[in-house]
Amino acid sequence: MSQLAPAARRQSEVLQRVLAAEHAVVYGYGVAGAWLHGPAGDRADRAWTAHRARRDDLVARVAGLGGSPVPPEASYALPFPVDTSADARTLATLLEERLAATWADAVAALTGDLRAYAVDGLTDAAVAAARWRGGSVPFPGLPEWAGTS
Repeated sequence: MSQLAPAARRQSEVLQRVLAAEHAVVYGYGVAGAWLHGPAGDRADRAWTAHRARRDDLVARVAGLGGSPVPPEASYALPFPVDTSADARTLATLLEERLAATWADAVAALTGDLRAYAVDGLTDAAVAAARWRGGSVPFPGLPEWAGTS
């Protein structure tokens, strides 16, 4: 990546961080989805498919900037054991909240069309987290601001 122009390198680095986060979310939804059935299972399946599509788009964008897209890990450490459907819902919420924070950082770091792309990613993650949580929070993706009004 050192041969990229500085602006392209910065953009690629930001997108690489989001790509790594999307890889982790795809993995996490694979775990959560195994515990969810009915409408929740359908929602998890749609989320998994959407995150796979966004991950694939990020791979193309990083490559288009001249970078080598970061590959997924073989597995990811989960923040807690997932043994019930309630655990799976909590995991899905946490995955989306963490992803929203990564997208929020991207919004701050990117410009132009890539910033608009990051806003879309942040919006999608924040809405998904709200659906899993059963309600919204102030300043999605910015937990340090959640207690302010």
